Order: sequence, then C-alpha cells, then structure tokens
Amino acid sequence: MAEKEKVILAYSGGLDTTTIIPWLKENYNYDVVCVCVDCGQEEELDGLEERAKSCGAAKLYIENVIDEFADEYIVPCVQAHAVYENEYLLGTSMARPLIAKKLVEIARKENAVAICHGATGKGNDQIRFELGIKALAPDLKIIAAWRDPHWDMDSRESEIAYCEKHGIHLPFDPESSYSRDRNLWHISHEGLELEDPSQGPNYKHVLMLSNRPEDAPDEAEEVTMTFEKGIPTSINGKEMKVSDIIRTLNKLGGKHGIGIIDIVENRVVGMKSRGVYETPGGTILYAAHQQLEELILDRECAREKKRISDELAQLVYEGKWFTPLCEALRAFVSVTQEYVTGEVKFRLYKGNIIKAGETSPYSLYNESLASFKTGDMYDHHDAQGFITLFGLSTKVRALKQLEIKKDLKNANTK
Repeated sequence: MAEKEKVILAYSGGLDTTTIIPWLKENYNYDVVCVCVDCGQEEELDGLEERAKSCGAAKLYIENVIDEFADEYIVPCVQAHAVYENEYLLGTSMARPLIAKKLVEIARKENAVAICHGATGKGNDQIRFELGIKALAPDLKIIAAWRDPHWDMDSRESEIAYCEKHGIHLPFDPESSYSRDRNLWHISHEGLELEDPSQGPNYKHVLMLSNRPEDAPDEAEEVTMTFEKGIPTSINGKEMKVSDIIRTLNKLGGKHGIGIIDIVENRVVGMKSRGVYETPGGTILYAAHQQLEELILDRECAREKKRISDELAQLVYEGKWFTPLCEALRAFVSVTQEYVTGEVKFRLYKGNIIKAGETSPYSLYNESLASFKTGDMYDHHDAQGFITLFGLSTKVRALKQLEIKKDLKNANTK
C-alpha cells in the first residue's frame, strides 16, 4: 500500500488548527504533520502533543526559535524603530515570516506536498504566511482552510460541533475567550467587547502581562541599559542575550503598566480592526534605543532613517519580509547602527518611560557647541551668511510676489 502524501499544518493548539486536523484527513486524505513554532508562547504549548495526536495528527514538531526570533527579526525592527500606524510594534507581524520559514524547512524534511494554515480570510496572517511560503518554496501547495471550498464552518460554535461529531471533545468555550496571539514580544487581544469600538476595553479581563497604569506601583523604578551597535546587551549591569533582555523588560514594563495600546488599525485586506496590544518590554526597548540613537545619528541620516522606518514597518506588516526591498532597507538600517553604542538611563512610572540620561563614546553632542556661550568652534556671526543663503529662495519668492502686487495695483489705477 502506497504511503499517503503529507501536509504540514501550522499548529497553535487553538480551536481553529485543532479542528483542521480531522478536516484535512477527511477532505484530502493526507497524513497530517503538525508544526508548532515556539516564538515564546510559554504555557500555551502545554499538552500540545497529546491534543494534536488525539485529533489524528501523525506527528508534531515543536520548533523553539525564540533566540532566532529575538536576534534576527526583533532586533532589526528595534534598530529601525519600525512602528505601524504610529502605535503598533509589529509583534505578530515580525513572527510570521519566521514561522513560514520553519514550516518550509519541516515540509522539506518530511517531503510534504502542501502546507496548511488556519488564518481566516479576513485577516493579515493569511497574507504573511503565504507570501513567506511563496518566497521560500514556490513549488509547495498552500491550503488555506477558511478559504477552501470544502470548509463549511463559519463560527467557533460550528467548529466545536464538527469536532464533537468526530469524537473530539475540546476544552474551548466560544462565549468567554478573546482571540489572542502571544509570543516573546507581545500579546494581542481581539474579540468580545473589543469588536465594538464605542466600548472601552475591560482591562481587568483583557490584560495578561501588565498592570493597568493606575494599578502600577506608586514608586518609580530606575533602569540602566547598554547597547552595542544597536543591540541591547545588559540591564542594570547584568549582561544577557537579547531574548532574556526582552523577558526581563516584559516583567519590568508589565509591573509599571508600560506599553498597553488600544488601536483601530487598517488591515492589509482593506478593513479596519480593533485590538488591544500588550508590549511592555518592546515599548521600553524601542524607547531606550531611540534615546541612545539621538546622541549618535547625524541630522540627514536620522531624517532618512525615519522615512525608511515607516516603509519597513509597512513591508513587515504586509508580510513582505523575504523581498529584495525589505532586505535592502534592513541593510540601510544596519549601517546606521555601527556607532549606536552606549548607556541609557530611564525611570518607569505608571505607564511612562522618563529619560534619566544617556552616554556614548560616539556621541555627536558637543557641550561647547551646544552651550549658549561663544566657543572656538562656532562664531555667532557665521549664522548671518548661512541664513542669507538658506533663506534666499524664500526671499526671492516674496520679492516677486511684492512686484506682482505692485504691478496689479498700478494697472488698476490707470
């Protein structure tokens, strides 16, 4: 008897991907190989293997990529200060290309013919997964369950009923849970009252990493961080790898109510969606990196980097990590980080990050130049010629407008 063809299922252990296991077997007659890519989901991975196999999976891989996620995906975005729509720190977006990469690696190892995911047809993740797979394995078939003609379920209730019909009893309550995505960097929350933007979030039920700012300690906490070439290297004198720095900052930030946002964002597919994001450590890391960078980047480089940061954030959000443009923009950012080395101090207090000083051996801040006193490097009189030239086009335009007004006035008096 010939062996069945294999499909790789991106498996989280949630209701959607658990339902997909028997659905794939029933509709495609594949052997289902589940792959859970561990980007820092922590307790969400408990009992995953038992659940997958009890639902009919032939095998489950749990791939720990936490350090790769931190070093090769998070760090470039921090260095770029990539922020989508001024608020979103790309927590889910950064992880998806790495997950796609690992799915492809396991597909090659297992000689699978297809990769399946459980992202909905309304969301961003379908785009991110599929663009990643297309870039790395254009020959593999992609099955998007929620868009598949064989998929006739349209709600969590119908998925639970399908599983019950197939003898699978799952501990999911469709009425009392948010839709969440968790990794080392953040937790996102959607659903329930958050689907109504006229309602404020029920933070007592929503938050998992953080105190509300009003519940944070009444005493500020001072933190010192160091960076080397734009990469964080220590907290309060203790050297750590990047993933441990993020874990430590998550605890500090969560304690002080840092990095909670309530946002209505524009999805790639064109609709708006509302969610709450907790990114305590990431918010601190972005702020600390930018605090140091202010000392080091020259004006023109900082201005161009800001433009590129916005473009890079858009590309990452849209799932275009494995594209020539995204690679080129990351290369630009990498060059800007050559001298981003030094120490930053700040205080955390009730949702706020308050600067407390920064130093760098590559600082371009010159006290003699910045002082109001006259120094050897700068003569106040030099500014006169500079302003004359800098404002020349403005003056010429204004003179021309005066000339035109004068000519019109003379013509009207004749």
